[in-house]
Amino acid sequence: VRNTEAILAAIERAESDLATSHQRAQGTVTVAAFASISRSVLPTALVLLSHEHPSLQVNIHRYEPEEAVLRLVSRQVDAVITDSFPGTAAGGHAGLHTTVLGTDPMRGYLPLGLDPDDTAAIAVVPWAMEPPESAAAHWALRVCREVGFEPQVAHVSSDLLFHLRLVERGLAAAFLPDMLMREMQSELQPSPWLPVDQHRTILFVARSGAEQNLALNAVRQAVLQAMEHPEIT
Repeated sequence: VRNTEAILAAIERAESDLATSHQRAQGTVTVAAFASISRSVLPTALVLLSHEHPSLQVNIHRYEPEEAVLRLVSRQVDAVITDSFPGTAAGGHAGLHTTVLGTDPMRGYLPLGLDPDDTAAIAVVPWAMEPPESAAAHWALRVCREVGFEPQVAHVSSDLLFHLRLVERGLAAAFLPDMLMREMQSELQPSPWLPVDQHRTILFVARSGAEQNLALNAVRQAVLQAMEHPEIT
């Protein structure tokens, strides 16, 4: 048991060395990712990979961050693209190697049509948040409490597009990432009443020992390029 982590890392390094011996990214890689990056960034990354690495097959599986990491640890997927939030614990699993891909601002939005100067109405406005066990929900609750109020959570869903639609219809407030707002070409403006200097960090996670795997490196670089240049088609 004491040596299990080192043994598993050695196996990953051996598999990476074998893949590297072909001098090109090839084979099949399964990547678990969360919803908003799957819709807005990964299609562009897959196009890049199909042009630059035609022998590499990349399969995308959509999982929530917590489940995705468990599937990585149990070797059901080869890599995870996930997010972390300020003040919350990231990961927690030994034997994993994490690379930061970038950051994505998180901004607070009040229901469309609500007067931002009406503090009484703001204090009782319903909120849409992610499930309470998620890092995103822990972060959002902390931000609200630091501002000075306890949010009235009425809608619970991991679907941020659902959160956006509720805000647009004047039904709830929500914290929404810029990645989603760009994808939806939303014209909503964040509320000045809520913090605007918050962000989530986008992470690429693989098992320790697989850092030099050519296929995983190719996927990571393609995602980075797609995040920096979303206009690529």
